[in-house]
Amino acid sequence: MPGKITIYTDGAARGNPGPGGLGVVMISGPHRKEISEGYRLTTNNRMELLAVIRALEALKHKGSDVTVYTDSRYVADAVTKGWVFGWEKKGFAKKKNPDLWRLFLPLYRKHNVKFIWVEGHSGNPGNERCDRLAVEASLKDNLPEDRGYIPNDVNGDSDKLL
Repeated sequence: MPGKITIYTDGAARGNPGPGGLGVVMISGPHRKEISEGYRLTTNNRMELLAVIRALEALKHKGSDVTVYTDSRYVADAVTKGWVFGWEKKGFAKKKNPDLWRLFLPLYRKHNVKFIWVEGHSGNPGNERCDRLAVEASLKDNLPEDRGYIPNDVNGDSDKLL
């Protein structure tokens, strides 16, 4: 039977674009799992969204009750305000990161996911740990390519929503 899972996520980019990373902390009862990945050239928003994707991919049981804590307004608002579902209906035309949103939506729909926005760097232990994981991942040598990142294109990224 699926249990309640608490997930903290964060993304980082040194430069935007620049080397980036993601961090995830997953907690379910006594169990805890951490995930981190880094990429050679990416953006903060891509890493924020990819962190959530990696967390949802790691869930073992369909129908889990999941609470995701994120400091990303980009991710939290897109879901909680329903924007991403409108973007999906329009084929993500002129929207940023369509490759990642297309990965996210089927994973999101497998579970009962609630998003809670938390202020970054405000002392939330889960968020602070994810931030450290993301930054450390961005500093590693020989980082792989973020294959979905397209510089200077509508499918790239910025800190603004279209």
